[in-house]
Amino acid sequence: MLRLGTRGSRRALWQARHVRDLLPALPGAPEVEIVEISTSGDRIQHVALSQVGGRDFFTKDIEDALLEGRVDLAVHSYKDLATDDPDGLAVGAVLKRADPRDALVAPAGTTLDRLPAGSSVGTSSLRRKAFLAAARPDVDTRELRGNVPTRIGKLEAGEYDALLLASAGLDRLGMDGHIAQRIDPSVLTPAPAQGAVAVQIRAGDEDTGTWVRALSHGPTERATRAERVLLNVLEGGCQVPVGALAVETEDVLRMQARVASLDGTQALFVESHGPSGDPDSLGQAMAEDLLRQGADEILAQIREATAG
Repeated sequence: MLRLGTRGSRRALWQARHVRDLLPALPGAPEVEIVEISTSGDRIQHVALSQVGGRDFFTKDIEDALLEGRVDLAVHSYKDLATDDPDGLAVGAVLKRADPRDALVAPAGTTLDRLPAGSSVGTSSLRRKAFLAAARPDVDTRELRGNVPTRIGKLEAGEYDALLLASAGLDRLGMDGHIAQRIDPSVLTPAPAQGAVAVQIRAGDEDTGTWVRALSHGPTERATRAERVLLNVLEGGCQVPVGALAVETEDVLRMQARVASLDGTQALFVESHGPSGDPDSLGQAMAEDLLRQGADEILAQIREATAG
């Protein structure tokens, strides 16, 4: 029996059940028991995520359970994981990626371009706020907390005119009917590894690792590797406005990346490509390109503004 740790949200449980259902397809695989773990990000609902200390508010409690042996593996939205593995832990598999794009949740027929000036748009992500400010400086971006059904309920109650959420989460919950537009990544570049699910294990646990590694999807693993290397070089986190999306076509990785100031007045965008067998070099080179253009100054200003 393998004990699988996960958050208790509907989206997280979907991801956990997906892994649980994939493993029995492997000959001789053990049964999987899902263990729900409350995280600080789930418990703190009255504070903007950008004001919560640290970057691991959706992962640390689960990682602690894994390190302490209370669970044998853990499932995370890959974009929530730190770019450096905590001591004693490793990513054992990256599942095939779902739609990585951000989604505009609004009445049918609405698009980002057609939102009336002054519309209130809800999101908890600094990245989405900054990129939206660059694309539509005339709309009113407002803080939004809660799980996906709660957020959509707030929209339906008239608290917001539109929301920005991840397409993958809406698809997995069967709530894609609320999507008015899947936004082009060249406008709102997704968070590194958005749409991908990571399975985390204890480093050196070969028994669990043998089963988990069989679930990994090579193209997704290489694409998210390039994105996360870029993020690591920029010393960003899930609450810093850095976007990156790589796509593997045959033996080539093509990636775009974006950095923006919180008010959207400074925005950098780069595109490049490289061999799929060397995602680290692509991520490193594109991060250095952004740094040459001034990304370090933009990110330093943001860290100072959001500190404390």
